[in-house]
Amino acid sequence: MNEETLIIRLKKGDEQAFSILYKSYWMKIYNFARLYLTSSDDIEEIVQEVFIKLWEAKHLIDIEQSFEGFLFIITRNTIFNQSRKRLNYSFLKLTVLQSIEKSYEDEDHLELSDLKRHLSTLISQLPARQQEVFHLSREEHLTYAQIAEKLSISEKTVEYHMTAALKYLRKNLYLFSLFNL
Repeated sequence: MNEETLIIRLKKGDEQAFSILYKSYWMKIYNFARLYLTSSDDIEEIVQEVFIKLWEAKHLIDIEQSFEGFLFIITRNTIFNQSRKRLNYSFLKLTVLQSIEKSYEDEDHLELSDLKRHLSTLISQLPARQQEVFHLSREEHLTYAQIAEKLSISEKTVEYHMTAALKYLRKNLYLFSLFNL
């Protein structure tokens, strides 16, 4: 089946066409993201987000334009947006910390043990499979492919669980840091 047919099927919501395109372009997107990022975990997250965005924006695909170019634009924008969010978060955290230091020099700051305890609590609130995938990725440092093989699930399922877990943890850790600094 040629690429144009796959793209037409993807635009119609065909998951099998999406899967074939995913397998065809995963490594290209991974290598492109490596030009901007060094952490393999960050790169894998970006690749995952790119394909999620592709699925969500499938109706925007122009068959007359380069599909690969479309994916590279999504990748570049995803990397830049992630970098911007991290920079904004770091700036916000620095601003809050400076404000606290000026106002409450004698008070203790958030202890690392408090943060670890809160993180453990949040992880324990995740569904069992998300906990397992998160543990294998972040604590045992396995790749998504290794996790998929170990748990006998697809890489796409691993990516789904990691995305959901990280989204939940980021949201709740951010709120925790705002109210506990």
